[in-house]
Amino acid sequence: MQKTEQATFYGRLLEGYKPELSHSGVSGERIARRLSELSNIGLQESGGVTRSGYSLLEKQAKELVISWMEDAGLFVTVDGAGNVFGKLRGKSDGPSIISGSHLDSVPNGGHFDGPLGVLSALEVVESWKEQGYAPEKPYEVVIFSDEEGSRFKSGLTGSRAFTGQTSPDLLKGLVDENDLTFDEVINEYGSSFDKYIDARNHGREIELFVEVHIEQGKILEREDEPVGIVSGIAGPAWLEVIFMGEAGHAGNTPMVGRKDPLVAAGMFLQEVERLPGKVSETAVATVGRINVSPNGVNVIPQEVYMFTDIRDIHEETRDRLVEMVRKKAEAVATERSIEVRTSCNTQITPMPIAQQLQEQLVKAVRKVGIKPVFIPSGAGHDAMIVGEKYPAAMLFVRSKDGISHNPLEWSSLNDCVYGVHTLKAFIEDVMKG
Repeated sequence: MQKTEQATFYGRLLEGYKPELSHSGVSGERIARRLSELSNIGLQESGGVTRSGYSLLEKQAKELVISWMEDAGLFVTVDGAGNVFGKLRGKSDGPSIISGSHLDSVPNGGHFDGPLGVLSALEVVESWKEQGYAPEKPYEVVIFSDEEGSRFKSGLTGSRAFTGQTSPDLLKGLVDENDLTFDEVINEYGSSFDKYIDARNHGREIELFVEVHIEQGKILEREDEPVGIVSGIAGPAWLEVIFMGEAGHAGNTPMVGRKDPLVAAGMFLQEVERLPGKVSETAVATVGRINVSPNGVNVIPQEVYMFTDIRDIHEETRDRLVEMVRKKAEAVATERSIEVRTSCNTQITPMPIAQQLQEQLVKAVRKVGIKPVFIPSGAGHDAMIVGEKYPAAMLFVRSKDGISHNPLEWSSLNDCVYGVHTLKAFIEDVMKG
């Protein structure tokens, strides 16, 4: 079953592949074979993959890539968070250019989200090896642990450890669906809580981190381009909104004078949709969670509890939108003669990509014959966490129908190879500076 699935996946990747894209040491066939081999680790009957963070399957996937890293001549180290670094020496010493992503997945996820970034970074090394090219500066391929966070509902775990952005108290409170604590899981994985905390970068010099990732959207499909330039990574703010009214019997309470918080919530929802466009073209707001209490057919609700996810790639406009949404909730509550309580429980700093790096990415995409397309990333990535400490950049590869975190997730091999050529051109250009 698994061999058949793997062969099918490999065959699908090669269907329609343009062999002329395999040049300058980059091999589309090698990328396809490696994507296919990884797809077999945690393969589900649906055709998707499940490799949760700090699972033995994630570790198995890392060990497979480590074998490829070592074959390519990289010196491999693993830190206490399970992050893998494969280093290639440059002509000169100094800060490294780092590229990579993650290998864990959401439950029943796709085969490109994460692995494509890791294999793209490794393929740059393979291309240099075949060309007999020595990079000007040190270069490292990285695999960050537990980016998706599906196990503990708290992601970006490896990159947070690497950058020292961890909270021991928060980690000690994490429990997975099998009632295993983070401490128990990290020990079973082969590390320890103390080693995880100590995984922050100890003196490693980093000039730049660049991540290749599938788009998780439809902009590149609309523009008919294989690769796009990420203009920034949106930082989410989660605004908790609780409308409080008066419960009553649905039949015996007159319509006049009702204090129905669910009506207020409906009005608020409509307003939330209109607000992002008033602050910027890249801002978004989504009410993704609603609880009604009591949730009875014949009862006017007492309380409506909502979470609004607010994002933008610029912190100033994101925070302005948070305040606008908060004030709108208060205005609706006043109009409906009910009470409202709001609190912002999560605020992650957005990461706009530096203009100079965007200009260098433009040179790279044009070098491989692609029209520059700028795309804001609404989803979080390891690059957002690493970007808190070091310069960071991102490239998106076209994803069919914008689907991700799903067995139907798909990027053509042609597009994947274009992504590698673009990454290679960008890294070589940065190294000249």
